[in-house]
Amino acid sequence: MLAHLASAQGASGSGQTTRYWDCCKPSCGWTQKTDSGKLIGTCSKSDQPLNDNGATKSACDNGGSAYMCSNQSPWAVNETFSYGWAAVRIQGQTETTWCCACYELTFTSGPVSGKKMIVQASNTGGDLGQNHFDLAIPGGGVGIFNACTDQYGAPANGWGERYGGVTSREACDGFPEALKAGCYWRFDWFGGADNPGVNFKQVTCPSELVSKSGCSRNS
Repeated sequence: MLAHLASAQGASGSGQTTRYWDCCKPSCGWTQKTDSGKLIGTCSKSDQPLNDNGATKSACDNGGSAYMCSNQSPWAVNETFSYGWAAVRIQGQTETTWCCACYELTFTSGPVSGKKMIVQASNTGGDLGQNHFDLAIPGGGVGIFNACTDQYGAPANGWGERYGGVTSREACDGFPEALKAGCYWRFDWFGGADNPGVNFKQVTCPSELVSKSGCSRNS
């Protein structure tokens, strides 16, 4: 971990976080979004890797059948450090710059203040502000799009509130098995934090994230 912290490069500054899990194919799962030709992995309705080189349309598009993989859920390494993924918008950049790049977030408010997390950019969103990290957390709210009802039989607006998701750890108990750990993470490691602020800096992607997503950049 220390090596990752020391290898800061590229974008840095202060930003904001939100949370989501819409089950849609992440936008970094399409071709030509990175300088390496590698893509964020996507999965079938049964949560199996597609290995389709990005060809399958998103389940949030008409007739699509590519979904977010459950293994792109956050997890804690220890009490003060976690890994995960996020939909991202970095000021002055585009998806071809940030897709599959990694960022060390240091939370600056709420119950996670002072904790750190390294996220890989897997997605973006038309409703994101500048220097915005929309953390991929099961049960975090489906937001604009919702493929969770189709994939997992979630309620019509996803689990909990459409924006914000579930409000208690107990609500995670009824989740699909593959998503429970990520939902619990939000109330355990993340302390139920509600959109905490962050300081961020781009870092070299750790193998722990790359091995799960299959995506990395040349630079």
